[in-house]
Amino acid sequence: MAVIEHALLPVRAGSEAGFEAAFAEARPLIEASPGFISIEIRRPTGTGQPYLLLAKWRSIADHRDGFRQSDRYQQWRTLLHRFYDPMPEVSYFGEPL
Repeated sequence: MAVIEHALLPVRAGSEAGFEAAFAEARPLIEASPGFISIEIRRPTGTGQPYLLLAKWRSIADHRDGFRQSDRYQQWRTLLHRFYDPMPEVSYFGEPL
């Protein structure tokens, strides 16, 4: 069973280009994680709206206990977390109905 990690990323206004460049640099860090399947970031359609992150994992543990406890996640944080205000909340979803 795969799970979807969902987060709305509230990127500070005016820093969108920097965030997108930092994400391109950070992407290989998550892609190298055991249990990682795919990731998609969607741009907002309106000003001041959050970006949408959808990542697919084999399990919640692969994300939460694997990636988030790794050195790669510390690099991810350094690259991306400075753009968020406030910090995003992560939710997980199971198989489609």
